[in-house]
Amino acid sequence: MSNLLMIEDDARLAGMVSDYLGASDFVVSHATDAQTGLSRLQSAGVDLVILDLMLPDMDGLQVCQRIRALPGTLGQVPVLMLTAKGDPMDRIIGLEMGADDYLPKPFEPRELLARIRAILRRKSAGASSGQVLQFGSLEIDRDARRVSVKGHPCDLTSYQFDLLVALAERAGRVLTRDQIMEAVRGRELEAFDRSIDVHMGRIRAAIEVDPKNPQRILTVRGVGYVFARQQD
Repeated sequence: MSNLLMIEDDARLAGMVSDYLGASDFVVSHATDAQTGLSRLQSAGVDLVILDLMLPDMDGLQVCQRIRALPGTLGQVPVLMLTAKGDPMDRIIGLEMGADDYLPKPFEPRELLARIRAILRRKSAGASSGQVLQFGSLEIDRDARRVSVKGHPCDLTSYQFDLLVALAERAGRVLTRDQIMEAVRGRELEAFDRSIDVHMGRIRAAIEVDPKNPQRILTVRGVGYVFARQQD
């Protein structure tokens, strides 16, 4: 049984979501504002945060930033962002702030459930892999879900970590965006295609010496991405 925290000011929506997810053995805690949600996150074990973009006391993007700034595993908790905005730029900004996934309102409860399960499967699979991937100075510890370059930790979200692992496990092989998403989700779900590009940019910023001239994660124009095998 997983514990979810929903930070959402629409009490009616939160109640419906809580009832629906509760029937699938999820325990949902609800906070109507950002400050309450952040306090609850730090005082109770939470496996995933469902975060609304529009909150009465703080923008959801700021909340996501604050979560990512928390120490240790608290700052790595997966965040699924909800919003009534449909502008693709809002989705990009949300992902750049550290969200693992993005679901616009209105949404089907079944899709929300599927996305939550996919995120938690990725997290569980990474925790049980028990293997360290080494590429020169880049080390990917799947057991600890930690990435470092020359011993210095890299700041990645849970989803970005899984994207990096998916590429690194297939080093030298060109993968399309759909193949990458299928590898990290475990199944195909409707998604915002360009979100992969946003995440790749964040991963490059974390692991590349010069993100504008990447040497590890290379773009194959018109196809997708490839993780280079070279050592440094």
